Amino acid sequence: MKRALIPLVLAGLTMLGPATPALAHDTLVGSTPADKSTVDTSPSTVELKFAEPVQQGAELTTVVVTDAQRDHWENGPAAVKGNSVEVPLRALGAAGVYTVDYRIMSADGHPVSGSITFTLSKPDSGTPATATASPRPGVATPGEPGAGAGQGLPIWVWILGAVVLLGIGLPLALRIGKRR
Repeated sequence: MKRALIPLVLAGLTMLGPATPALAHDTLVGSTPADKSTVDTSPSTVELKFAEPVQQGAELTTVVVTDAQRDHWENGPAAVKGNSVEVPLRALGAAGVYTVDYRIMSADGHPVSGSITFTLSKPDSGTPATATASPRPGVATPGEPGAGAGQGLPIWVWILGAVVLLGIGLPLALRIGKRR
């Protein structure tokens, strides 16, 4: 009986053990302007710094900068440089809070999305970009309803779970079958 419990205990400990860094998703580690900071003048770019390299490709990286009225202030597509993503900005308009929503594809192939904010303390003379649809047809812009949908568990977790269950279930079934 004790021998039958050993694989079960080992499988349980494996499932409860902490994730290793290789299994962790990329995270935002800094930005310019900094999250929740106040700036006196319009920044010409927003830079997002991640813990790991970001995959390059227009279809993989989306960054939008909006004000309280959801007007867009980005002035071109985001550019990936190693661990950083940079998006050019138009001169900002009214003083107030600006939100930077992002969605990137990390080096491990997982989408990472989030947002930061910064406050412009003095109004500038800029005008927002003309209203456009989502940068990619059929894909919600970060910050819009539906953004981030479908970010469930990666497939390898389900495969690992199936292997563990088979590894435990098959020997148990064979033992029970031998007893009869």
